[in-house]
Amino acid sequence: MSDVNNYHEEEVLGKAYDARLMKRLLTYIRPYRRWLLLAVVFLLLGSLFQISFAFITQIAIDEYIGSGDQAGLLRMALIFLVAVILASGAAYAQLYITQWLGQKVLHDIRMQVFAHLQSLRLSYFDKNPVGRLVTRVTSDVNVLNEMFSSGVVAVIGDLFMLALIVGALLYYNWKLALITFVVLPLLVLATFLFRAKVRRIYREVRTRVARLNAFVQEHITGIRLLQLFVRENHTFDEFNDINRDLRSVHFRGIYYYAIFFPTVEIIGALSLALLLYYGGVQINEATLTFGELVAFIHLVERFYRPIRDLSEKYNILQASMASSERIFALLDTVPADGGGDGNHSRSFKGGISLEKVWFAYKPDEWVLKDVSFTVEPGEKVALVGATGAGKTSLVSLLYRFYDYQRGSMKLDGVELTDWSLGRLRSHLGLVLQDVFMFTGDYAGNIRLRDQRISDDDVKRALHRVGFDRFLETLPDGIHTEVQERGATLSTGQKQLLSFARALAFDPDILILDEATSSVDTETELLIQKALDELLKDRTSIVIAHRLSTIEKADKIVVLHHGEVREIGTHNELIQQPGIYQTLYRMQYQKPAGQEPSPAAKSK
Repeated sequence: MSDVNNYHEEEVLGKAYDARLMKRLLTYIRPYRRWLLLAVVFLLLGSLFQISFAFITQIAIDEYIGSGDQAGLLRMALIFLVAVILASGAAYAQLYITQWLGQKVLHDIRMQVFAHLQSLRLSYFDKNPVGRLVTRVTSDVNVLNEMFSSGVVAVIGDLFMLALIVGALLYYNWKLALITFVVLPLLVLATFLFRAKVRRIYREVRTRVARLNAFVQEHITGIRLLQLFVRENHTFDEFNDINRDLRSVHFRGIYYYAIFFPTVEIIGALSLALLLYYGGVQINEATLTFGELVAFIHLVERFYRPIRDLSEKYNILQASMASSERIFALLDTVPADGGGDGNHSRSFKGGISLEKVWFAYKPDEWVLKDVSFTVEPGEKVALVGATGAGKTSLVSLLYRFYDYQRGSMKLDGVELTDWSLGRLRSHLGLVLQDVFMFTGDYAGNIRLRDQRISDDDVKRALHRVGFDRFLETLPDGIHTEVQERGATLSTGQKQLLSFARALAFDPDILILDEATSSVDTETELLIQKALDELLKDRTSIVIAHRLSTIEKADKIVVLHHGEVREIGTHNELIQQPGIYQTLYRMQYQKPAGQEPSPAAKSK
């Protein structure tokens, strides 16, 4: 379990404030800077109106309550009410604009992150678990919402409010103001200790949340296997350990919050006690009016509010720096090379050539070694070999999911790196062994949101692969909803759908990667019946363990440990001692040189 935890471990948090990251984050606000400026204006107006409460109160007490002027007191009450309404209106406008701004920025970041994820090489997804990537698009982006919707503007407002209050305190009575500021070192010390503790807690929470997300994603995906081996209780115990660990860290955070905020209240109460004492002395000495003391107390109470808010904003800033660092690390990952412009004016023929191709997923661990062969336009070529021979890796290179390290690989006489990825892959159709089904209906899983493929095209493709007999049993035909990942479909049915998906796009080159390896005999016969017609005048590469599916291939390339060992037709290879003859004999359990009868092969 420790290995799994390390695999899903979050990155260590960096600085609480990183000017480089903040500058980059603020670029997302640039398209909405006028709205941000408007929000700041409303926030400043609201702050001014709130400060005015103290002045209005002081005037009402000293000028009208003391003299018994009820008419003047009524005027001040109405002025106070107007100030409250204006402050509330400014607060509403500021809050609405900042929340709107935050959602706009979050939308832009999510779109950028998702688009970038789609452009990355498969090797990136091999090294990064799905749970972590989902966290980037969801949780990490959501963390930035607080900074954009309230953090940036609120910090400006808190600092402005503090400046106004300090100025007002000094204006009323600089001696009382200095007495109020005496307790500030205690407040700074409490905030510093709280910040250090919370930062460490936040780091631990993020680590455990990422671990929890990864565990849930992995085990829900593999729920069938867990139920098959009756591992539910064991898995529940593991989840309980992870969840309990997360809870305990949260409890520690709650503990520090529970200490910090009462501490701030105590410091504020100490300041107020000193203020009441010295203020009372000055009232007795007639150097301070009662109204000024009330206004002073009102301002002091508001003085601690932005200080508490700034402590909260620090936590938001800490979280935003950590999340933005992870998001930018993803965005800075170099995407797949788009290659050339792909503007090849001549008609596409579909020839493939490999010359001394070397490829490794990891340095010096060669999967393909000095591979050379050609596929002529319209030719049907089969790749055979034991598991791990490099067959699927060759297909991945052709699609440029990965790039080879040495040699040359050309499509239609043009080096693969000179093709744009979109143009290259538009000529290819691939039927994989592991078929992925998306949420939606059958038609959507065939056309994959390409509206150029009509319902008639979908039905025609399904008919050509023999799926129409299954389609007749569906209540809404091609518009029947597919359950999540095709849970109710057999492996053979999903592979037929994948085959129809490739045909609907009418590729120039069709690649079958173990397309019949997991289907029953009857379903395999359906595919075989369609292959002869479908592969006419179409370049095709077939990877299959069942050698009966490739006997009619124009050329068979035998791979062994990443090297080409034999090339020839079925009849040529079956007659000569070698790997192909051995594989064929093992598959049909016949002595060397004796081919099985057609009746035997059909069983």
